[in-house]
Amino acid sequence: MKPKFYRKVLKNGMTILFEKRDLPIVSVAFAVRNGGMHESEINKGISHFIEHMLYKGTPTRNSKKIAEEIEKNGGELNGFTSETVTAYWCKMPSKHIDVALDVLSDMVKNPLFDEKELEKERQVIFEEIKMRRDTPRVYIFDEIQSCLYHKPLGLNLIGTKSTMNGITREIMMKKFKEVYTPNNMILSVVGDTDFDKLISFCEENFGNEKGRVPFFPVKTLIKEKIETRKGIDQANLVFAYHVPTIKDKEKKYYVANVLNTLMAGGMSSRLFSEIREKRNLAYAVKGESSISKEFAYNLIYVGTTKENVDEVRELILKEFDDVSKKLSLKEFDEVKEQLIGNYEIGIEESQTQMVNLLMSEIDGNVEEYYDFEKYIKKVKIEDVKELAKSAIKQNSFFALVPE
Repeated sequence: MKPKFYRKVLKNGMTILFEKRDLPIVSVAFAVRNGGMHESEINKGISHFIEHMLYKGTPTRNSKKIAEEIEKNGGELNGFTSETVTAYWCKMPSKHIDVALDVLSDMVKNPLFDEKELEKERQVIFEEIKMRRDTPRVYIFDEIQSCLYHKPLGLNLIGTKSTMNGITREIMMKKFKEVYTPNNMILSVVGDTDFDKLISFCEENFGNEKGRVPFFPVKTLIKEKIETRKGIDQANLVFAYHVPTIKDKEKKYYVANVLNTLMAGGMSSRLFSEIREKRNLAYAVKGESSISKEFAYNLIYVGTTKENVDEVRELILKEFDDVSKKLSLKEFDEVKEQLIGNYEIGIEESQTQMVNLLMSEIDGNVEEYYDFEKYIKKVKIEDVKELAKSAIKQNSFFALVPE
């Protein structure tokens, strides 16, 4: 049985998504259809910088009061910036839904962008940049995108010290006014509340301002890069390949989901079994998909020794070749069942589901989200084999290895 899901676009262009649940918990997010892929090279990192600043205060709440109003009512408060969206969310007892809506809407409508706080937060992000660089597994996930796409998408979402130093308060406010308008906003809610209440709140608290999200063409790239570094003991590598985007009319992006799970989706996957269990070459073997309207890719991460990088890479290619030639119908059906089960487990937690709905709306297929099982069952074994063959021919590779 499908969940009780509601969607409405208000006259001012604001979109409201709501999934009704009976547990007395509610997860709430206000988001804008703007992220890292909507930035020029010169302002790379500005969306993430704005996200940080919206927690620093409004005319009626300082940063401490913002946190207290959510947390003292039993809630959790956080946010995130991705390539396609920036979101501000909380999860709390549903009896405090009014607090959630009031605090989050105040943040996205009335940030102060205080000059002193801005300079302090700039230093915080410099430390975040260092932290990400100093964490090899995080670093290579950041860097693989530069091997898959030309600039600006190929640049790190968080920006660099140079681009961050170039973002002034005036530049930030201009970007905020252009993007943080009702027609670019989404309210995503999962939990025990009333849809009409959400509609009324947004109609009463948001005006009719119109904004525009900039678009920069996405240009794909196939590139290999190996970087050495002192002070690390393990080699970290990522093998990645382009897959169909959500714009694909034949919905081949579901094929990418199947192939990703088959290759590195858990302890029973082909590469986990081959690289870790059979040959003991790694501890971590992990697959991920990043699929949206404008760009899409699968990746495989492995942490191994410097001496084994080439062997691991050859094993990855060998498994793709094996899938492209002799994937059995039994294994294919089992992986589809695994994906369907993962989906069913994944929707249990309200905060996760809130994000799932939000990202599906951004990609233009929120209604399709609930038909995941149907589309996975439609995937053909021939298409999985063909995508595996394509991954062998064209792939990007990045490795960070000990010097």
